[in-house]
Amino acid sequence: MFNKRVKVKDLLASEPTGQEVTVMGWVRTFRNNQFIALNDGSTNNNLQIVVELGMLDENTLKRITTGASLKVTGKAVPSLGKGQKMDINATSLEILGDSDAEKFPLQPKKHSLEFLREIAHLRFRTNTFGSVFRVRHALAFAVHKFFNEKGFVYMHTPIVTASDAEGAGEMFRVTTLPFDNPPRNEDGTINFKEDFFGRSTNLTVSGQLEGELAATAFSEIYTFGPTFRAENSNTARHLAEFWMIEPEMAFCDIEDNQNLAEEFIKYLIRHVMEHNREDLEFLSQRLAEEEKQLPQDKRSEMGLIEKLEFVINNDFERITYTEAIDILLQSPAYKKKKFQYEVKWGIDMQSEHERYLVEKHFKKPVIVTGYPKEIKAFYMRQNDDGKTVAAMDILAPGIGEIVGGSQREERLDKLTERMKEMHIPAEELWWYLDTRRYGTVPHAGFGLGFERMVLFVTGMTNIRDVIAFPRTPKNAEF
Repeated sequence: MFNKRVKVKDLLASEPTGQEVTVMGWVRTFRNNQFIALNDGSTNNNLQIVVELGMLDENTLKRITTGASLKVTGKAVPSLGKGQKMDINATSLEILGDSDAEKFPLQPKKHSLEFLREIAHLRFRTNTFGSVFRVRHALAFAVHKFFNEKGFVYMHTPIVTASDAEGAGEMFRVTTLPFDNPPRNEDGTINFKEDFFGRSTNLTVSGQLEGELAATAFSEIYTFGPTFRAENSNTARHLAEFWMIEPEMAFCDIEDNQNLAEEFIKYLIRHVMEHNREDLEFLSQRLAEEEKQLPQDKRSEMGLIEKLEFVINNDFERITYTEAIDILLQSPAYKKKKFQYEVKWGIDMQSEHERYLVEKHFKKPVIVTGYPKEIKAFYMRQNDDGKTVAAMDILAPGIGEIVGGSQREERLDKLTERMKEMHIPAEELWWYLDTRRYGTVPHAGFGLGFERMVLFVTGMTNIRDVIAFPRTPKNAEF
């Protein structure tokens, strides 16, 4: 009977009254053949098991090693030691799984994040990753809670798709054709009619286009699923497989879109502050320790919890792209040639520009709207000036862009004209254009990169440390 066990977190939150309980977990440390620190992943705090001298035979004592799993029954009593409220005085102890102490890679000491990435199958058992993934779970739960409370419908959009929503072309191909001898057309090109789907298909980069179809029936929908980008980028902010949250709202303009996105981000942070305080405090302390190694000008001005509270309690700054470029051109950083990439109207702002606006100039999250149409996707609504589109990006301290969205182009003539300019074949997206033919409406939506949100809330600095098994160029381990 395993379901009689009590979770360590629940036990530590209760008052010890001498009741008999059964706990199960993994050994963190074993001292003096008497004190076992047991952890079951429900919290970073260990439960102290006290084993009476002479209760266990020599062989069993040798098997209680770091990483071994135990089932312990005993009495919950007030602790005599410092730092914990209660102990369990063991009356019976069973070893469920041995762990060879010589070979177990996780020792009771600080390991580097690089090393832990190499043993990602075990890194969940550390305090840092315990906290990160409990926070990730809480954020995912809060995403569904937020949209459910607002009456949005959750759509599962396809992972295998024949369209490139972003038009960036960095997609993973899905095929069952043999690599060494694929069927070919007379002109030598590959004959995808012979492929599984009868056409060329890829892993999706976004659920947005399908989301728009659903929004024209349900008014408000959201997707939350894996997306894929074959971008050969090894930065601390890029993954090849990542999760995206994409709401799409009919009867909605660019301002409604900004309001919803800001409210959404604040809601997610509030949820974690309320339900994962202990994990945030641990991560905050971890970040402070880490930053002590950095030169003064590279350190954050606020602690992690302070930063999160600041985001919740302040309105996001809202500026146009044109204003953003002006601020950058007037900045001391630009005048002293501190930027690596050039600044002029028309550029796609780089991370260094975004972070300057957020961290140095406004010192809070910033929503930028009205981007040049040349650097944005075909589906964004064109503004009356003929030069810009109703796009919006939300830039956050530490990571730059966290949300990208826009009001969509609902006018059929404008949309087909733009697709022609950008060489996007209208016949392939006939179904998308149909939404503009049959009862078109003003509508808008955005995408929030879930891992970037987790990165922001946990204070971790590398995106590979907030997803269980990172997929990056030359790396698909586990």
